[in-house]
Amino acid sequence: MVVGEYDFWVFDLDGTLVDAEWEYTRTVFDEMGSRLGRSFTDREARTLWYGLGGQRNDTLRSWGIDPTRFWKEFHDIEDPQVRAEASVLHEDARRLLRAVTAPCGIVTHCQQFLCDPVLEQLDLQDRFSTVVCCTDELGWKPDPTPVAHAIEQMNVSGSGVLVGDSPGDIGAAWNAGLDAIHIERLGTELRGRCVRGDHRVDRLDRLLVDETTASDWNQV
Repeated sequence: MVVGEYDFWVFDLDGTLVDAEWEYTRTVFDEMGSRLGRSFTDREARTLWYGLGGQRNDTLRSWGIDPTRFWKEFHDIEDPQVRAEASVLHEDARRLLRAVTAPCGIVTHCQQFLCDPVLEQLDLQDRFSTVVCCTDELGWKPDPTPVAHAIEQMNVSGSGVLVGDSPGDIGAAWNAGLDAIHIERLGTELRGRCVRGDHRVDRLDRLLVDETTASDWNQV
Protein backbone atom coordinates (compact mmCIF):
# COMPACT_ATOMS: atom_id res chain seq x y z
CA MET A 1 0.00 0.00 0.00
CA VAL A 2 1.28 3.47 -0.87
CA VAL A 3 -0.59 4.89 2.14
CA GLY A 4 1.81 3.32 4.61
CA GLU A 5 4.95 4.53 2.86
CA TYR A 6 4.93 8.10 4.21
CA ASP A 7 5.35 9.76 7.58
CA PHE A 8 3.26 12.78 6.56
CA TRP A 9 1.07 13.97 3.69
CA VAL A 10 0.50 17.39 2.11
CA PHE A 11 -2.50 17.92 -0.16
CA ASP A 12 -3.54 20.52 -2.68
CA LEU A 13 -7.21 21.43 -2.24
CA ASP A 14 -9.16 22.42 -5.38
CA GLY A 15 -9.12 19.78 -8.09
CA THR A 16 -7.42 17.32 -5.74
CA LEU A 17 -9.65 16.85 -2.71
CA VAL A 18 -12.60 19.07 -3.58
CA ASP A 19 -14.22 20.70 -6.58
CA ALA A 20 -16.86 23.34 -7.14
CA GLU A 21 -19.88 22.34 -9.16
CA TRP A 22 -19.50 23.43 -12.78
CA GLU A 23 -22.61 25.64 -12.65
CA TYR A 24 -20.91 27.76 -10.01
CA THR A 25 -17.67 28.04 -11.98
CA ARG A 26 -19.54 28.94 -15.16
CA THR A 27 -21.51 31.65 -13.33
CA VAL A 28 -18.31 33.20 -11.97
CA PHE A 29 -16.75 33.39 -15.42
CA ASP A 30 -19.94 34.79 -16.94
CA GLU A 31 -19.74 37.65 -14.45
CA MET A 32 -16.02 38.03 -15.15
CA GLY A 33 -16.84 38.36 -18.82
CA SER A 34 -19.33 41.12 -18.09
CA ARG A 35 -16.83 43.04 -15.98
CA LEU A 36 -13.89 42.66 -18.38
CA GLY A 37 -15.86 43.05 -21.59
CA ARG A 38 -14.56 39.71 -22.79
CA SER A 39 -16.43 36.41 -22.72
CA PHE A 40 -14.81 33.16 -21.58
CA THR A 41 -15.46 29.86 -23.31
CA ASP A 42 -15.97 26.72 -21.24
CA ARG A 43 -12.46 25.60 -22.15
CA GLU A 44 -10.95 28.96 -21.14
CA ALA A 45 -12.85 28.86 -17.84
CA ARG A 46 -11.57 25.35 -17.09
CA THR A 47 -8.06 26.35 -18.17
CA LEU A 48 -7.95 29.13 -15.59
CA TRP A 49 -9.89 27.31 -12.87
CA TYR A 50 -7.62 24.26 -12.96
CA GLY A 51 -4.43 25.93 -14.17
CA LEU A 52 -4.36 23.79 -17.30
CA GLY A 53 -2.15 26.22 -19.17
CA GLY A 54 0.57 26.32 -16.52
CA GLN A 55 0.99 29.49 -14.46
CA ARG A 56 -2.37 31.27 -14.56
CA ASN A 57 -0.87 34.76 -14.77
CA ASP A 58 1.12 33.73 -17.85
CA THR A 59 -2.09 32.42 -19.41
CA LEU A 60 -3.92 35.65 -18.64
CA ARG A 61 -1.15 37.76 -20.16
CA SER A 62 -1.16 35.61 -23.30
CA TRP A 63 -4.88 36.42 -23.63
CA GLY A 64 -4.23 40.14 -23.19
CA ILE A 65 -5.71 40.27 -19.68
CA ASP A 66 -3.99 42.12 -16.84
CA PRO A 67 -3.58 39.55 -14.01
CA THR A 68 -3.84 42.16 -11.24
CA ARG A 69 -7.21 43.38 -12.47
CA PHE A 70 -8.42 39.84 -13.18
CA TRP A 71 -7.78 38.54 -9.67
CA LYS A 72 -9.19 41.66 -8.03
CA GLU A 73 -12.44 41.22 -9.93
CA PHE A 74 -12.40 37.44 -9.47
CA HIS A 75 -12.15 37.64 -5.70
CA ASP A 76 -14.74 40.40 -5.62
CA ILE A 77 -17.19 38.16 -7.48
CA GLU A 78 -16.73 35.05 -5.37
CA ASP A 79 -19.01 34.81 -2.36
CA PRO A 80 -17.39 32.54 0.25
CA GLN A 81 -20.63 30.94 1.41
CA VAL A 82 -21.94 30.38 -2.10
CA ARG A 83 -18.59 28.86 -3.08
CA ALA A 84 -18.68 26.63 -0.02
CA GLU A 85 -22.20 25.41 -0.73
CA ALA A 86 -21.20 24.61 -4.32
CA SER A 87 -18.15 22.58 -3.23
CA VAL A 88 -18.05 18.80 -3.00
CA LEU A 89 -15.49 16.40 -1.53
CA HIS A 90 -14.50 13.74 -4.05
CA GLU A 91 -15.55 10.33 -2.74
CA ASP A 92 -12.17 8.80 -3.61
CA ALA A 93 -10.52 11.58 -1.60
CA ARG A 94 -12.81 10.83 1.34
CA ARG A 95 -11.75 7.18 1.28
CA LEU A 96 -8.06 8.08 1.14
CA LEU A 97 -8.34 10.57 4.00
CA ARG A 98 -10.07 7.93 6.11
CA ALA A 99 -7.23 5.49 5.47
CA VAL A 100 -4.29 7.84 6.09
CA THR A 101 -3.32 7.89 9.76
CA ALA A 102 -0.15 10.00 9.33
CA PRO A 103 -0.31 13.80 9.86
CA CYS A 104 -1.88 15.68 6.95
CA GLY A 105 -1.72 19.30 5.81
CA ILE A 106 -3.02 21.43 2.97
CA VAL A 107 -1.12 23.88 0.76
CA THR A 108 -3.48 25.64 -1.62
CA HIS A 109 -3.71 28.60 -3.97
CA CYS A 110 -7.29 29.06 -2.73
CA GLN A 111 -7.36 32.17 -0.60
CA GLN A 112 -8.12 32.05 3.12
CA PHE A 113 -11.48 33.81 2.88
CA LEU A 114 -12.68 31.11 0.46
CA CYS A 115 -10.77 28.14 1.85
CA ASP A 116 -12.04 28.32 5.43
CA PRO A 117 -15.78 28.21 4.56
CA VAL A 118 -15.20 25.32 2.12
CA LEU A 119 -13.42 23.24 4.77
CA GLU A 120 -16.13 24.04 7.31
CA GLN A 121 -18.93 23.21 4.87
CA LEU A 122 -17.36 19.83 4.10
CA ASP A 123 -16.50 19.13 7.75
CA LEU A 124 -12.77 19.00 7.00
CA GLN A 125 -11.52 21.79 9.24
CA ASP A 126 -10.32 19.36 11.93
CA ARG A 127 -8.86 16.78 9.55
CA PHE A 128 -5.63 18.67 8.83
CA SER A 129 -2.80 19.70 11.11
CA THR A 130 -2.32 22.90 9.11
CA VAL A 131 -3.80 24.76 6.15
CA VAL A 132 -1.44 27.07 4.25
CA CYS A 133 -2.92 29.45 1.69
CA CYS A 134 -0.35 30.78 -0.78
CA THR A 135 0.14 34.54 -1.05
CA ASP A 136 2.48 36.92 -2.83
CA GLU A 137 4.44 37.26 0.41
CA LEU A 138 4.69 33.52 1.11
CA GLY A 139 5.03 32.35 -2.49
CA TRP A 140 3.06 30.28 -4.98
CA LYS A 141 3.62 26.67 -5.99
CA PRO A 142 5.99 25.44 -7.49
CA ASP A 143 7.88 27.64 -5.01
CA PRO A 144 8.64 25.23 -2.14
CA THR A 145 8.34 27.92 0.53
CA PRO A 146 4.61 27.36 1.28
CA VAL A 147 5.24 23.62 1.50
CA ALA A 148 8.19 24.13 3.84
CA HIS A 149 6.00 26.44 5.93
CA ALA A 150 3.33 23.73 6.18
CA ILE A 151 5.89 21.10 7.20
CA GLU A 152 7.23 23.43 9.89
CA GLN A 153 3.73 24.07 11.23
CA MET A 154 2.96 20.33 11.20
CA ASN A 155 6.18 19.69 13.18
CA VAL A 156 6.93 16.53 11.20
CA SER A 157 9.97 14.85 9.72
CA GLY A 158 10.82 11.76 7.75
CA SER A 159 9.37 10.69 4.41
CA GLY A 160 6.67 13.00 3.04
CA VAL A 161 4.52 13.26 -0.05
CA LEU A 162 2.52 16.03 -1.73
CA VAL A 163 -0.63 15.16 -3.69
CA GLY A 164 -1.90 17.58 -6.32
CA ASP A 165 -3.53 17.95 -9.71
CA SER A 166 -1.22 20.48 -11.39
CA PRO A 167 2.38 20.67 -12.59
CA GLY A 168 2.89 23.39 -9.97
CA ASP A 169 1.98 20.92 -7.23
CA ILE A 170 4.46 18.37 -8.53
CA GLY A 171 7.17 21.02 -8.84
CA ALA A 172 6.51 22.25 -5.31
CA ALA A 173 6.78 18.71 -3.98
CA TRP A 174 10.10 17.98 -5.66
CA ASN A 175 11.49 21.44 -4.86
CA ALA A 176 10.66 20.80 -1.21
CA GLY A 177 12.28 17.36 -1.24
CA LEU A 178 9.01 15.41 -1.11
CA ASP A 179 7.64 12.65 -3.29
CA ALA A 180 4.87 13.78 -5.63
CA ILE A 181 1.57 12.13 -6.51
CA HIS A 182 -0.33 13.55 -9.48
CA ILE A 183 -4.09 13.08 -9.60
CA GLU A 184 -5.44 13.51 -13.14
CA ARG A 185 -9.18 14.08 -12.91
CA LEU A 186 -9.66 15.82 -16.26
CA GLY A 187 -7.71 13.59 -18.63
CA THR A 188 -4.52 14.33 -20.50
CA GLU A 189 -6.42 15.31 -23.65
CA LEU A 190 -8.11 18.27 -21.96
CA ARG A 191 -4.95 19.16 -20.06
CA GLY A 192 -2.89 18.96 -23.25
CA ARG A 193 0.03 17.31 -21.49
CA CYS A 194 0.97 14.36 -19.32
CA VAL A 195 2.13 15.45 -15.88
CA ARG A 196 4.88 13.37 -14.33
CA GLY A 197 5.01 12.30 -10.71
CA ASP A 198 6.44 9.61 -8.48
CA HIS A 199 2.95 8.15 -8.73
CA ARG A 200 0.19 9.11 -11.17
CA VAL A 201 -3.42 8.13 -10.59
CA ASP A 202 -6.89 8.96 -11.87
CA ARG A 203 -8.49 8.27 -8.47
CA LEU A 204 -6.96 8.82 -5.06
CA ASP A 205 -8.35 5.57 -3.68
CA ARG A 206 -6.08 3.75 -6.12
CA LEU A 207 -3.37 4.57 -3.60
CA LEU A 208 -5.05 2.01 -1.34
CA VAL A 209 -4.43 -0.94 -3.65
CA ASP A 210 -2.03 -3.75 -2.87
CA GLU A 211 1.53 -3.24 -4.13
CA THR A 212 1.19 -6.27 -6.41
CA THR A 213 -1.21 -4.33 -8.63
CA ALA A 214 0.77 -1.07 -8.61
CA SER A 215 1.80 -1.44 -12.26
CA ASP A 216 -1.88 -1.31 -13.22
CA TRP A 217 -2.45 2.19 -11.81
CA ASN A 218 0.87 3.98 -11.63
CA GLN A 219 0.17 5.55 -15.01
CA VAL A 220 -3.06 6.98 -16.36
